[in-house]
Amino acid sequence: MRKILAPFSPPASLITASISVISIMLFALTNIIPPSKIMMTSRRTAFFHRQTSSMRNSNFFVEALSESTNRRIKEINRHSSDTTSTAATRKDFSTAAFASLFPNHSQAAREMKRIRPKFATSGAWQNATTAAILTDAKNATLRRASSTADDNGDAPVDEKDEQYDFDLLVIGAGSGGIASARRAASYGAKVAVVEMGLLGGTCVNVGCVPKKVMWNAASISETLHDMHHYGFSGYESGAVRFDWGFIQRSRDAYIQRLNDIYDRNMMNSGVTRLTGKASLARSDDDGAGDGGVKVIVTPIGNRGEGQKTEQRQQHQQQTIKAKHILLATGGYPEMPRGSDGSIPRHAISSDGFFDLESLPRRAVVVGAGYIAVELAGVLQALGTETSLVVRKERALRNFDDMIAETLDTEMERQGITIFRNTNGVGKISLDEQTGLKTVVLNNGEMIEDVDVVIMAAGRRPAVESLNLKNVGVEQKDGGYISVNEYSETNVGGVYAVGDVCGNVELTPMGEFLQFDHYSSMKSFHPILM
Repeated sequence: MRKILAPFSPPASLITASISVISIMLFALTNIIPPSKIMMTSRRTAFFHRQTSSMRNSNFFVEALSESTNRRIKEINRHSSDTTSTAATRKDFSTAAFASLFPNHSQAAREMKRIRPKFATSGAWQNATTAAILTDAKNATLRRASSTADDNGDAPVDEKDEQYDFDLLVIGAGSGGIASARRAASYGAKVAVVEMGLLGGTCVNVGCVPKKVMWNAASISETLHDMHHYGFSGYESGAVRFDWGFIQRSRDAYIQRLNDIYDRNMMNSGVTRLTGKASLARSDDDGAGDGGVKVIVTPIGNRGEGQKTEQRQQHQQQTIKAKHILLATGGYPEMPRGSDGSIPRHAISSDGFFDLESLPRRAVVVGAGYIAVELAGVLQALGTETSLVVRKERALRNFDDMIAETLDTEMERQGITIFRNTNGVGKISLDEQTGLKTVVLNNGEMIEDVDVVIMAAGRRPAVESLNLKNVGVEQKDGGYISVNEYSETNVGGVYAVGDVCGNVELTPMGEFLQFDHYSSMKSFHPILM
């Protein structure tokens, strides 16, 4: 627990928030920022402060429960006449266990409102009595202690749980999926993850991690331009060379190590890994009559092996029932077809950038988002003659005006050619003799003699194979899954986190939301059972 008598020092988040607010005010005075933008930036600062405060409270929550759990486990062992030895016991981090730390309902309610405000305002908490809270908390600890004892033959078993293969089944082994799976397993849940690709999802394999490697290479290349100012020589004479193949091999080896680390971490956490494509189905379809949702896992075979392979895969399908199902399948780059369907044939996606085996001489990047401008900047810095195609006036038009304008100026200064107000790409033609491409824009402009065309014109949620409509899961515009503040869908026992929800398609969003996700998993909070 925290030491109350330690010398006073302001919380880090308070210092950060104060510095941010002061900086905003000084910047506003010196640059005459419109009041509307000051308010918008202040709201972002307040949001950051709330998030850091929430994470600080979460640490207190874990510390309090750890101490409480250890104390109560000792009491259980001391008063149990049937148990002669107890193995290492998992800690109980349920809401009920937290509530039992306080001697009366009013104090528990105050602390719950501070630590778990969303749960504290729910009807289940308001209607619960002190006796029910303490009873459920005691049962929760007994279940956790019994589940990890050397001999759990006498452990109480919920008859309703016997019909499930897993407590939690996660579909998708990206940032949000793996974080959720391992967290649930650490609480004593029986967990499995279904994935048909590489572990780590977009971020690890075709996103943040390999992109940062390439960005670092581009940054070093930019630094070399100024090396002669500091006594270094060789750049002007051509003695300094860049080996694309070397950075590609090193980057891919690094990604492979990360894949292996994810695999070992899941194994060490006791998470079962299932390889294949998952889809949802109603349990009613098999005559169970329980109205729940089951998951069908189909193994992935090699393409082009014919109908026999497909029949064999269907025969090898697994049907799995889980008390809770988490959809964390992420997203993928959108590939427009163009006026004649030629774009998918002659262009690659932003994911395909990481499969390039050589540095292109001339490249066209299509898109106005941060993925497009990052890839265009990396290519230009490494020596590729790069063009950026945007549908409207400039890139990052939904970002702050100052950021978008500064970026626009800097990209042109670096030598990137920007094609504006194009309304996108109409078609791409290929010269069979030279292998070069011609990009025809919808405004009539043409870009000729292009080696590579990279489409980074948006992303879509990877939901096509999930069979969401069949089980009644609601979706928003673009196919994204609708969830509430607890990551719950409209179907009981089915949740979703990360890019598949379409809120903020960034890695920290999937990892952060998995904390809130567990406040909605009612079997891990006995007060809501």
